[in-house]
Amino acid sequence: MKERQGLIVYVHHLKQAKSLRRYGHVHYISRKMKYVVIYCDLDEIEATMSKVTRLPYVKEVVPSYRRFVSSEFENAKPDKAKEYDYKSGL
Repeated sequence: MKERQGLIVYVHHLKQAKSLRRYGHVHYISRKMKYVVIYCDLDEIEATMSKVTRLPYVKEVVPSYRRFVSSEFENAKPDKAKEYDYKSGL
């Protein structure tokens, strides 16, 4: 499986958001904040960023740092108060 990374592309108008499909997999489109999240292969990330940045309808391109954030949590203990709340209904 290939490693992938996300790109957040801020656009002027959402009308052109569909045309970003050729640069990667469009994962999410925010209508309110006018940005598109694209996932592409990690080895092609620099080339894709430079191509997308040159498009006339793109304001800014920012790489997503989600893959660098640890999603494994240690010492996650359940809260005792919540444990009793669930048992009170039985």
